[in-house]
Parts: sequence; C-alpha cells; structure tokens
Amino acid sequence: MQDFIQATIKANEEIYHHIKDGISDELFVETTVGAGGDISSRLDLLAEEIFVKHLGTFGVIESEESGMIGKGDAHIILDPIDGSSNALSGFPYFGTSVALIDSSGLLRYAIVCNLVNGDIFIKEANKELLQGKLFSKDFIKPKEISNSKIGLFEKAYANAPLTALLDQENLKFRAPGAIALSLAYARSVEFVLFMGAFRIYDFAAGLALCEGLEVIVEQDYVIVSKDKDIANKIEELIKLTKTGVEDV
Repeated sequence: MQDFIQATIKANEEIYHHIKDGISDELFVETTVGAGGDISSRLDLLAEEIFVKHLGTFGVIESEESGMIGKGDAHIILDPIDGSSNALSGFPYFGTSVALIDSSGLLRYAIVCNLVNGDIFIKEANKELLQGKLFSKDFIKPKEISNSKIGLFEKAYANAPLTALLDQENLKFRAPGAIALSLAYARSVEFVLFMGAFRIYDFAAGLALCEGLEVIVEQDYVIVSKDKDIANKIEELIKLTKTGVEDV
C-alpha cells in the first residue's frame, strides 16, 4: 500500500491505543469552538495532534478542529474523531475520517476507521474498496448484504416529519451519530441518509467509499443506497416534507 495509507493506519492505531482501555478523564474536557463549528474536546485535539504527526509531511491538513495546518500541494481533509459526542458519552460508535486530494484536484485516498471494533475502510482512486482491521495486514472487498433490514438516518432527531414518513413506508432505521462511519457501512445497510448542513469534514472520505452505489447529494441532504428505487423513494419523501404534504 502507499505510504500515505500506511501513515494513516499508524495514526489510527496510535489513537486506538490511547482509548482501548477507556477514555481518560482529561480527554473529556471541552476547549474552544473548532473550525467545523462544534466545541472541540481534548480527545478531538489529541487525535488531531496524532494525525498531524503522521500525515503532516504529505500536504496541508484541513481539520475540523484547528482548520488549516501546515503546507503542501496535497490537501488532506480530516475529521480526527467522527462521532465525538458518542465517544464522550460512552456510546460505542465513533471513528476517524481522512481524505487526500492531490495537486491535480483528484481525491486520491479515502480512509475511514471504526475506533471501537478496529474496522478500517480504504479507497484508493481507480481501485476497489478494501476493508480490514487495525493491527492486521489482511484486507478484503467488503461484503454487500443484499437483504438489509435497517437503514441509517443521521440527524433523524432534527427531522421529525421525515421520520414519520419513513415509518409509514416501513423503512426502518437507526440514528447512530457518526456520518463518515455510517457511509463506510453503506453496503451493509439498506440506506444511509443525512439531513442537514453539508460539511466537507463529514463527507469527503465517506462518500468516496460509496463509489458504485446509488448516491444523491443535494445542498441539505445526502442519500446512499445499494437500491436505486430505495434512494429515489427517500428523496420523494424528503420533497414531500418540504411541500408540507403529509400523505404519500
């Protein structure tokens, strides 16, 4: 694998070592509002520091926490902890998200890691998606689950009308709270849906992992599914909520 991929894996392994036995009390402390608009915890900043150490020689890093860091021709988009609120609440669904855009503007690498179970997803331009585990050299093509029973709806709590319509259509979902990680598992679930403001930190790597799936991206929503009909149905429901029509 390329040096950048290896460096990103090493960064994730180092972060994992810091939290594998539980997040220490000092990492729960909140600091200032980060570049992405959320309050950064010391956990976020520790993860960012580790990524900068491992990836800083590859290009300028745009981090959700500190904004632009360093310099270089390549542009690295980083969410040091995807699902920070989950991590700081003891809810086991959080990870990291890294994307590298080269000097020509091509998204060269996308890497999303689950810091709870060690799953890591790697997409290199013009190559198939690979899935492996931290501390392992074995990578395989992710298994696609054709009869998925649930979807993932990020920010469902802020979109009550749509949740009601999804229920009417018997489209079951969970709302786990880490969008890049949810996109990484898009081949396992029926759909991934996000409603809200589009931030590059949340989607740069995650959407790259969804190559070959049905993907709909608009200003205020993102839909991903293995099934084009499911994706289109969800988009219809979103449009109904915007027109105020309640009956499907």
